[in-house]
Amino acid sequence: MPIRTITVPVKDLDAAKALYTRLLGTEPYADAPYYVGFRPEGGPELGLDPHGDVAAGPIVYWHTGDIHAEMASLIATGATEEIPVHDVGGPLIATLRDTDGNLFGLYQAP
Repeated sequence: MPIRTITVPVKDLDAAKALYTRLLGTEPYADAPYYVGFRPEGGPELGLDPHGDVAAGPIVYWHTGDIHAEMASLIATGATEEIPVHDVGGPLIATLRDTDGNLFGLYQAP
């Protein structure tokens, strides 16, 4: 499963957008009050989430063709569900914790 998206929780969306536009060398493809997304050449999508948990840090999302089957398989090997599968405007996402408590996510395209 390739890494699809890295979501960075931010407190000040405008300040973060300016910084990441400069850092990534590209303008955002999505620019909304709830999410700013970048698709830098050669890398996964980077999203800024003003509603994310800054203390938890960034979340890496892996792309999967069957999010429900992947969730079940990962839980069977020791992961725990943090946020169940839910629709975010077409794509499905979910977050889990690994055996050390680190957050990671799954992403399924519509």
